[in-house]
Amino acid sequence: MELSVVIPVRNEVTNVEPLFMEIYATLEGMVDYEVIFVDDGSDDGTAVTLDQLSEQFNRLRVLHHRHSCGQSTAILTGVRAAQAPLIATLDGDGQNDPADIPKLLDTLHQQGDNDLQMVCGQRLKRQDTLIRRVSSRIANNVRSKILEDKTLDTGCGLKLFHRKLFLRLPYFDHMHRFLPALALPQGAQLSWVEVNHRPRTGGQSKYGVNNRLWAGIIDLFGVKWLQNRTKRPELTEKF
Repeated sequence: MELSVVIPVRNEVTNVEPLFMEIYATLEGMVDYEVIFVDDGSDDGTAVTLDQLSEQFNRLRVLHHRHSCGQSTAILTGVRAAQAPLIATLDGDGQNDPADIPKLLDTLHQQGDNDLQMVCGQRLKRQDTLIRRVSSRIANNVRSKILEDKTLDTGCGLKLFHRKLFLRLPYFDHMHRFLPALALPQGAQLSWVEVNHRPRTGGQSKYGVNNRLWAGIIDLFGVKWLQNRTKRPELTEKF
């Protein structure tokens, strides 16, 4: 198996089945893959819908959190359970386009065999409200200058990376927002690919300006501290 697609979801009952069918249509026959939905304590029927869907498709695996633990923990649960060396992540709200996954795979394969690779999607044409687009642009510019990771859209859920790389990263709540900055001190090679972004057609967003702002500021300086404290020795061997 080459690819595990990990999708954290919470209360996305109207989105999970269409999203899985899009992934199935995109990847079936192209690559050996699995899809792992991590249900993060949903209470709207998402869990039942996923379990029923998994009975029809052996490509689909469903993991359940008894209580909501947050998106970063859900991603970690999925990556730990993954059977493939490559991980693709995308959000469960349907705004990321599964048709972009092959572009990320092509970019990664063009760079050669390197376990420290990460390909990040960039949403250049955001299909969000004006206040979310403006606040996200400001936040990304500030974050990029402080963390120096050259990432214009750290909030894009569509990413592709080696499982080994992810499992080397320090874990904390909200870490998924800082994956490129966390990967760089590990010696990771980063690439960026423009990806499609679609309007949300069902369910409700779990995030707003207020519930991201203060936690994001604290996390930002915490990640900077981690970057400064991470040392990568250069080894020489004497024969």
